Amino acid sequence: MLLHQQRGRRTACLVAATALAVGACTSDGEDLPAAGTLLDAAAESAGEVTSAHFALQANGEVPGLTVQMVEGDLTTDGGPYGAAQGVATVSMGGQLVESEFVLHEESLFLKGPTGGFQEIPADRITSIYDPSAVLDPERGVAHLLGQVRDAETTGTDTVDGTETHEVTGTVEHQVIDELIPGVESDAEITLWLDEERDHLPVKVTLSFPEAGGDETPTVDVTLSEVNEPVTVSPPG
Repeated sequence: MLLHQQRGRRTACLVAATALAVGACTSDGEDLPAAGTLLDAAAESAGEVTSAHFALQANGEVPGLTVQMVEGDLTTDGGPYGAAQGVATVSMGGQLVESEFVLHEESLFLKGPTGGFQEIPADRITSIYDPSAVLDPERGVAHLLGQVRDAETTGTDTVDGTETHEVTGTVEHQVIDELIPGVESDAEITLWLDEERDHLPVKVTLSFPEAGGDETPTVDVTLSEVNEPVTVSPPG
């Protein structure tokens, strides 16, 4: 009788331990949606964005990259390049040059460290940074989301007060070049996707381990104020 009770207790303990182990695995799986599902939803949502506040920041030296910083407001409304206004820092001749820019209809207005705005054709925006690429479903953030390889949902995080799912993977430099021209190597990518707003991308970090050096250079891209009104007027 005693032996039977001991066996029963051992069996019960084994069942309980197994249940706990299975429950933990199931809970993790349920808490972290499949990366492919998240990225598909994120790409679709990003492709429908018509305006946003956009920021790009390079950290360290990324081979081939000339633009170091861009921040501004973008909209798909306006001329063939949409409309945008903001500030950019670009490496020219080994020096960093900061310029204000206003993209309005067929014209690009640039203002350097000295002097006022100069008006040039809108297609010259590519000499600094083409903001119209950001919201273009064929070459911008939406396209990037659809080209992530070896994707894995790695956790959750809070980014600027927004609850997000964190997804990691890799992306080829040809894809990155559509959004950030000049990049010469593939990158590791980490994406933070809004848990509530159709998995819209809140932040993207590209890491370039092939660049070498003591620290891996990165590029951070953030989108905020999505689909809020943006008005761009030519400088007076």
